[in-house]
Amino acid sequence: MRTEVITVRTGGSPVVRDITAEAARFVQSESDGLLHVFVPHATAGLAIIETGAGSDDDLLTAIDDLLPAEDKWRHRHGSRGHGRDHVLPAWIPPYATLPVIGGKIALGTWQSICLVDTNGDNPTRQVRFSFLTG
Repeated sequence: MRTEVITVRTGGSPVVRDITAEAARFVQSESDGLLHVFVPHATAGLAIIETGAGSDDDLLTAIDDLLPAEDKWRHRHGSRGHGRDHVLPAWIPPYATLPVIGGKIALGTWQSICLVDTNGDNPTRQVRFSFLTG
């Protein structure tokens, strides 16, 4: 297994950050296997979605509808509504595993690997890429 950790700057507001290019660079010298992507944070997740056509903004809107940033959360440290950030990984998991064929991630035409971060209190994230072969 080969692994690498990258740092992603997410800033101070909710964001969907496309990390497909970084993942593609990580596997470009590999043959066939699996790419496992993991975010070791309690308030971020990974989604495989289309970006650039509004889907990333739609995802953030859906998160706000499902998990509003209000003071209703029991987990109350951090900024207002931060408790919802700790619930996010139950809906958007902190991991994804994708096939790699001939050094290329086998994504669909419009699919991208995206880091989803609603926690404005933590402006940088770590993402671990691991390549597994059989």
